[in-house]
Amino acid sequence: MTQGLRFIVQIALLWVIYQLGNWVAEKSHLPIPGNVLGMIILFLLLLAGIIRIEWIEKGADFLLKHLAFFFIPIAVGLMQWIGLFQLSGVQLLVSIILGTAVCVMVMNSVTTLLVRFRSPKGGV
Repeated sequence: MTQGLRFIVQIALLWVIYQLGNWVAEKSHLPIPGNVLGMIILFLLLLAGIIRIEWIEKGADFLLKHLAFFFIPIAVGLMQWIGLFQLSGVQLLVSIILGTAVCVMVMNSVTTLLVRFRSPKGGV
């Protein structure tokens, strides 16, 4: 298989898993976005050895390398909401900062617990 075709197949496989996550989210009515379910499905497939990392590595690297380009439409779309930012900008900023801080603290606690759990002596 040529490099170009292999690259297209890898991105297509990632897209199929993404669509599978969307389908599961739609059919199960879970309060989890389809793209997150797709990442969970991909993780489980990799963990089980059903999909090997080599099968998606080049396509995933390309998508990660060009990730910033995927945010341009979102940034342009936010311009429609300039009035909301002018009215509630401070509240939004505080909410974003506090939400990020809470996430960092929770992840720190979870990581510390996992390290203690896996450590032979129970220490960090």
